[in-house]
Formats: sequence, C-alpha cells, structure tokens
Amino acid sequence: MNRIIGSMKSLVIATVAFLICFPLLIQAQSDTYEVFAIKFAGTDKQFYEAEWASGGGKDVPVPISFMFWLLKGKNGRNILVDAGFMPEKVKEEEFFKIAGYIRPDSALLKMGVKPGDVSDIILSHPHWDHLGGAALFPNATLWMQKDDFEGFVGTAWQKDGRKGGFAQSDVRMVIDLNLAGRLSLIAGDNKEILPGVTVFTGSKHTYDSQYVMVSNGKEKVVIASDNIWIYYSLDHLTPPSPGGTTDPEGYVDAIKRMKTLVSDPKYILPGHDSRVFEKFPKVAPGIAAIR
Repeated sequence: MNRIIGSMKSLVIATVAFLICFPLLIQAQSDTYEVFAIKFAGTDKQFYEAEWASGGGKDVPVPISFMFWLLKGKNGRNILVDAGFMPEKVKEEEFFKIAGYIRPDSALLKMGVKPGDVSDIILSHPHWDHLGGAALFPNATLWMQKDDFEGFVGTAWQKDGRKGGFAQSDVRMVIDLNLAGRLSLIAGDNKEILPGVTVFTGSKHTYDSQYVMVSNGKEKVVIASDNIWIYYSLDHLTPPSPGGTTDPEGYVDAIKRMKTLVSDPKYILPGHDSRVFEKFPKVAPGIAAIR
C-alpha cells in the first residue's frame, strides 16, 4: 500500500511539474525565429577591403551586396531588420553603381511573405540604403533608437550637422509614420523589444545605431547590419574605414561584445559582405537561411 501511495505521489508531482513547465516550454518555442538574409541589390563596382575596414588590404577584393533580414516567428510575426531602399537617383546609388536591384517587397515574396504580412521593421540605422523601403510595408511598426531618431530628424540638419547618408524623403517618411502611430522609439541598450528579440547599441555608425539578437531555435544569431560592414572587421577586430563610425574604439568593443552573445562568430552577420550567402544554405535566389 505504501508503495502504491508513493507511486501516486510521484505521479502527482510529475503532473504538476509538467503543467508548470509546459506553458514555459511553449513560450520559449514561440520566441524563436527562422532567420533569412535577403539580397536585393549588388554593385558593378569593385571594392577592396581597405575601403570598408581599417587595416584591410588595398588590393584584396571584397564582394559587396545590399541586403535586409527576415525573422519569421513561430508566434506569427514577420519581422524585418532594415528595409532596403527605393530606386531613387541619389548620389550614393551612383557611387555604388547599383546592379541587379529588386524592390524589397518583391524580394520578400520569394519567401511567401506579402507586404501586408510584415508586422515590424527594426531599423539598425537610418541611412538611405536601410530605411527607404519601409514605406512598402503598410502594416509594419518601425522600431528605432530614440537618439538615432532625434539625430536623424533634428540635429543632422542643423549647421554642421552629420547628415551623410541621410535622405530628406526618408526624414519625412519617418515623421509621417510617427504621426500615424507606427513608430516605436527605443531608449537605450540591451532591450527586449519584441518576444525573443533584443537590441544592443554601441558602434556609433550613426547617432545611435543598433544591432539585433534572436534565437533560431538552436543558436543565437546577431544581425550586426552596418555595425560591422564586412567580415574583415569581425575577424580582425578592426574599426571600419574612416567615416564609418564616430567612435572607432566603441565600434571594436561592440564587435567583441557580439562575440560573447553567440556560440560561433559565424552567427554574426555583417551588413554588406556578400559572403554571408556562401556561408549559409541557399533557399531561394539571393536568400540564405541562417541555420
């Protein structure tokens, strides 16, 4: 009899433990994301490491792409990190000799995601090639660092302000999104802004650029965007070429921190290095699954 009672007690304890833990397990699974790098443009210009990373080879070619990232959540969210740009004739596009451009919403259709399906856009920083495409996604909330917002819409346009890479049309778009209640400002570093999505600051690529960490279910993935331009800086812990940050030491410290967040530096994704599409499996033309 005592043995039976003991077995029943064990069963009750196990059942209670299951009932407590099961919702937590479901919640943990729902906070993971399939992560995809999506190339929407390339360049006909040959670039070299030294043009993107201090200490890089002046005669070592580096393949450059323009990309954004899709986080497909088990919670039903379709989150973009950055949104690409629209094909407006600005001097930066001419400098890069943009080639093979696909509008970001069309590139996303390869993954079966329609423009209206995008729930959120996390903006790493407000340069023209990362922000302009946000207008294509009518239901998305734009997430942006508060200091970057204030610099972008205000300080940059004052006398001697830093507005390189900023487009006035994008300023107007961001203000309109704010008026429509579709802009969410983030105040600071190490913030979980959505379930399982954490943002960090530190590289000062713009007034307060940010990078994103998520789990793909097996590994933590850090989407550095332009907080690391190319793999050379990641591999050698060097700042970008001059002009890529206002705080070179902080830029390197941010890379060191990223390396503490992942099990393997392979899961840190630079913003413009085409070799990301060689390191991970191709799931559609110009799309790599980060797994």
